[in-house]
Amino acid sequence: MQINPYLTFDGKCREAFEFYEKVLEGKISFITTFGESPVAAEMPSEYQNLVMHATLNIGDGCLMGSDAPPDRFEQPQGIHVSLHFKDVAQGERVFKALSESGQIQMPFQPTFWAAGFGMCVDRFGIPWMVNCEQSE
Repeated sequence: MQINPYLTFDGKCREAFEFYEKVLEGKISFITTFGESPVAAEMPSEYQNLVMHATLNIGDGCLMGSDAPPDRFEQPQGIHVSLHFKDVAQGERVFKALSESGQIQMPFQPTFWAAGFGMCVDRFGIPWMVNCEQSE
């Protein structure tokens, strides 16, 4: 079994996934809009450019996402996408990029359990935790 986070956006899925592809050094393997889908003719005009589904492969895992229909978007609450790194410099780089123009909930810093840890909400409204392993 594999568990993959599925992120929902308010019209910014493509922009977010292109940003995540760069920051997380992944590869978008699939992205399509409602207007490009087989159900395009059945969709209202305001849905046509919204992302129906996107997949971003990162290492052995992936992020998936879409734009919510305009009347159904809800800001994420009670969850964080958690990233784990062995390299503190890489974790700090990713945290800085994700938190830029967003909101830092806990600055990236050493903790009793991690060589580096930080929490933020990115500019797209997605909550993140970045954790770096302690050296042995």
